[in-house]
Amino acid sequence: MQNNNVSLGNKINDFVQRNRRIIFISMGVIIFLIAGFVVTVSLNEFFNKKSMGEIEELSRKFTEIKSSLNDGENAAVVQELITDISNFAKSKRGFAAGRAWSIVGQIHAERKEWPQAEEAYRSAAKAAPKTYMAPAALFNAAAASEEQGNLEQALELYMACVSHPFEYPAAVRAQFAAGRINEKLNDIPAALDAYRGVLSKWPHLTVWANLANSRIIVLDSSK
Repeated sequence: MQNNNVSLGNKINDFVQRNRRIIFISMGVIIFLIAGFVVTVSLNEFFNKKSMGEIEELSRKFTEIKSSLNDGENAAVVQELITDISNFAKSKRGFAAGRAWSIVGQIHAERKEWPQAEEAYRSAAKAAPKTYMAPAALFNAAAASEEQGNLEQALELYMACVSHPFEYPAAVRAQFAAGRINEKLNDIPAALDAYRGVLSKWPHLTVWANLANSRIIVLDSSK
């Protein structure tokens, strides 16, 4: 047994000696890759924190002027803030960009500038598709589209909100809105399907379930 161990040790030593250059290069590459990964993670964390700090500051500025967004005297200040936040959003990605676009959307919505609000909310959903912000932005984009009378487009956005992989707490509102819009479009079968979706997906939310059930009764009785 001892001779076998010595023989194995000699073989390993010979292999290392013959291939030491390749082994050392490989080890160097591995160490380099690990170091690069650590640096990348550290830099991402640094820039993410920096971005969040910047968006918090922009959000604070928005909060300060929120009550006077429609004041004509503040038009230049509001426009400057919109420009600053939009430029920030265009230079970022992920959550920070999504939140920035959502603030821009909120500013336009407060001012009833519905086309601009819809565009900003769509940008928010696109920038942060894997966060809770995406379905919320889709819902707000749908509402802005509906305000413009674009019912088919609003319906599409409401349903995108409902079907989004990231669950949205107010998705039931989007589902009910789909039924309401289908009624306006005189698509009664689709409206019934949407209202029944409320009952099947959110039976525990009694307020919405009762509203949906009442519409189903009305629509069924009108056939």
